[in-house]
Amino acid sequence: MMTVYLSHGLESGPGALKVQALKGIAEQLDDCEPVVMDYRGMHEPAERLAHLQQTLLARGDDPSYCVLAGSSLGGWLSASVSAQTPVLGCFLLAPALGLPEYPETSPTIQAQHTHIIHGWQDDVVPPGPVIERARVQRLSLRMIDDDHRLHNSLDTILADFSRFLAQCAETTHKDT
Repeated sequence: MMTVYLSHGLESGPGALKVQALKGIAEQLDDCEPVVMDYRGMHEPAERLAHLQQTLLARGDDPSYCVLAGSSLGGWLSASVSAQTPVLGCFLLAPALGLPEYPETSPTIQAQHTHIIHGWQDDVVPPGPVIERARVQRLSLRMIDDDHRLHNSLDTILADFSRFLAQCAETTHKDT
């Protein structure tokens, strides 16, 4: 069973458009359980990070069967958890890398599969640090002509996520 943890951004919530759309893709797969995180009321990145880590531990999911997916701060959370506990996959949308107010500005992503989607017009999280992280680690990166919310690119995101989950699922089947 592959578990997909979905983390929303700083100012959104578990019902956000992208989180719910990604959840819908995960629900279509056999042997895949989406877990939608809820960080509302938690204001500090470190508090949200601890909550995600505690949820992983409390559920007892094997990290080698976990995909962490998130947007903006949720992308940073996913990358940060993977830096401490290697996981099966990280799917990051406009991840908040390179922002000085976060405890670790550019965590080393430790996932068997990683895919990042970022907008060229992002004025919340500049593309530079994200491109640099992808370059240094040779991670899959799709730069698109969109802003931070990536709402004009939802079809592209969902198609990439579907392929990404299929790739992760294939890896888990090889291991069994």
